[in-house]
Amino acid sequence: QLQASGGGLVQAGGSLRLSCAASGRTIRTYSVTWFRQAPGKGREFVTAIRESGSIVYTDSVKGRFTISRDNAKNTVHLQMNSLKPEDTAVYYCAARQEVILSVLRDPSVYDYWGQGTLVTVSS
Repeated sequence: QLQASGGGLVQAGGSLRLSCAASGRTIRTYSVTWFRQAPGKGREFVTAIRESGSIVYTDSVKGRFTISRDNAKNTVHLQMNSLKPEDTAVYYCAARQEVILSVLRDPSVYDYWGQGTLVTVSS
């Protein structure tokens, strides 16, 4: 089970930190990915941290977002800085073991999902 938290309302340029806590599973043995879904749009890949620790970001968040994993707390964090109104969306974390790079951005391959947390960035 995954529990996403940390969303909220922030002004443009502000920061938020999302968390994805795992229970019943050891999160470091999974690839954990953050997706987001804006109103009226499909689910979009944001960033992922793989079992190896390697990290992938979508271009629009590079230099602003940082994904990290806390093995002791069995949690993955997403630090979001310099937020923009276009970052407004429901953010979901998802997990799966042994995701190959070519399908990392495909939401359909993930087995486990958090419930989503709403991030609203005002201009």
